[in-house]
Amino acid sequence: MRVAIPCIDDRGLDSYVSQHFGRARYFVIADVDNGVKDVKVVRLPFEDHMPGDIPRFLQSLGVEVVITYGLGMRAMGFFESMGIRVVSGAMGKVGDVLDGFIKNSLVLDKDWRSKEEFSGHHCD
Repeated sequence: MRVAIPCIDDRGLDSYVSQHFGRARYFVIADVDNGVKDVKVVRLPFEDHMPGDIPRFLQSLGVEVVITYGLGMRAMGFFESMGIRVVSGAMGKVGDVLDGFIKNSLVLDKDWRSKEEFSGHHCD
């Protein structure tokens, strides 16, 4: 399974999950199968984006699951239409988040939508 996690820099598993999906410039792409098999960091190939650009880019990389902290309803809709699962509310180091996801013990902030930054947010 290929997983994408938006991160704040290009340090891979040592990076931290970006608080906002649409503002991330880097994504950790990890192949997961009873553990992490392969990890790479990709930088978005564009500075500015239109709705759907990031979901389409991740889809082109074969991503099946996106693990993020927060994202807009539009981005969620794009992923849903593409058959890509979204896990929201994840925070901390990317390596720890991946480990928690694999072990089905990932602790999520269920209240991320109530944060001011995401209140009424509709774009990706």
